[in-house]
Amino acid sequence: MADDNKMRSIYLDKVVINIGTGSASEDAADNARALIKKLTNHEAGYAFSKRRDPELKLRQGQKIGAVATLRKEDAYDLLKRALDANNNQLGENAISRNSVNFGVKEYIYFAGVKYDPKIGILGMNINAAFARKGKRVETRKRKRSNVSIKHRDISRDEIVGYLEKNFKVTLAK
Repeated sequence: MADDNKMRSIYLDKVVINIGTGSASEDAADNARALIKKLTNHEAGYAFSKRRDPELKLRQGQKIGAVATLRKEDAYDLLKRALDANNNQLGENAISRNSVNFGVKEYIYFAGVKYDPKIGILGMNINAAFARKGKRVETRKRKRSNVSIKHRDISRDEIVGYLEKNFKVTLAK
């Protein structure tokens, strides 16, 4: 029945790629940014530490990683490549409310990407967010209105169905 109603169908809203380098030198954050540029052809922004932590040798405002947000076709392409790097398998806990979150251990698992000694070995976190038509009604500036929780929330089964249909993903147990 949900397939008949176009407003109930879900779509890939955005994909966020995040590479954390931790307390390493700021050169590592530059390398992470270069890697995101290499994988996505988009400029990445830096992730900064929010607080000081002497045990981890972190200063507030220090560069500790790189992050980029992709939408539309670029998001779809990156998600497809990242899932291929994971052998089209996701863990049981990878799917949460309205999103899928998983990691890729090394960037060399991506098809067509070779090891770069300047960058080294870096892993990354991929977060894909899903939405339904009408989501913008809550966020637009003019004539803003509430969207019911029933329409906003996307169930785990709907996300699994979308991933199986569009990306041939299986859930690993």
